[in-house]
Amino acid sequence: TSCLVWLRHGFYLINSPHGIKAFKLQSQCYVDDKVSKVAWLNRSNIIFAGQDKWSLDPRVDLVTKGQLEYSLRIQKVDVYDEGSYTCSIQTKQQPKTSQVYLIVQVPASIYKVSEDIVVNEGSNVTLSCLASGRPDPLITWRLLNPSAEPLDGEEYLDIMGIMRNQAGRYECKASNDVATPDVKYVNVVVNYPPTIKKTQSSETPVGRIGTLQCDATAVPNPEFEWYRDEKRLSNNQAINIQILGSTTILMIANVTEEDYGNYTCVASNRLGVQNASLFLYRPGTGRDINGSACVSQSLWLLLASIAGLFFKC
Repeated sequence: TSCLVWLRHGFYLINSPHGIKAFKLQSQCYVDDKVSKVAWLNRSNIIFAGQDKWSLDPRVDLVTKGQLEYSLRIQKVDVYDEGSYTCSIQTKQQPKTSQVYLIVQVPASIYKVSEDIVVNEGSNVTLSCLASGRPDPLITWRLLNPSAEPLDGEEYLDIMGIMRNQAGRYECKASNDVATPDVKYVNVVVNYPPTIKKTQSSETPVGRIGTLQCDATAVPNPEFEWYRDEKRLSNNQAINIQILGSTTILMIANVTEEDYGNYTCVASNRLGVQNASLFLYRPGTGRDINGSACVSQSLWLLLASIAGLFFKC
């Protein structure tokens, strides 16, 4: 495995990812034929004196080409190798030294991130993302909705009073320009009570099939109930109730005069309940059939369904 090493103003920069020890540093030192003694030192410790190795580190050796090169090579460079290295030579005139400073760079790596969480709407949420690297990595957050705009947060992202539109997949990115940024994800589920978004009444002649539809959004998914006046409806030969995720459909086979009137769809989960009135009406009569009576009955039914929900819990 090769690596990029360059000398700039007396500094060596080398990338050394944690867990990958295949990098090599070679500090070159050239001497002339007037040199009598040479040595390599790390800080104040002697590594080599001439050809004699003083260091016990097996990763360190000399590279000599003829009599003019006296270079130090370090295999599998680690962050602990960072520091100042000195090539010292002794001539007939005077001793001379040349110094180089080794800087070890480590790519950003996320070592701890929040687990996926489920919270109720309105709760305060803190997501954490901890990373290491040299230099210290920059941590940024995004919510991967269609806009995916950056969020204000670094190691910790605070969301006060989280709303349902803030649910989704959060991306934590750690980068320090040494290598490709490290990225982790946290899934956040936000629970909220049902909201009935759409209802569809039905204008149906006698003898035909009447269809009423009710759509609601909620997390967890809502449970549905249908009422006619104060009576809860269930599947039988004349009535078929279907629940398809966030949609419920009430089908009335072979509509009779007695079937016309107000129906109530109730959507509930453990966070709340909401209802809506729908109408099955005779063609030409309009949706206000028995309007005043249906409104009062609907209010009474709402109170009854709420009380039933609490007693069920």
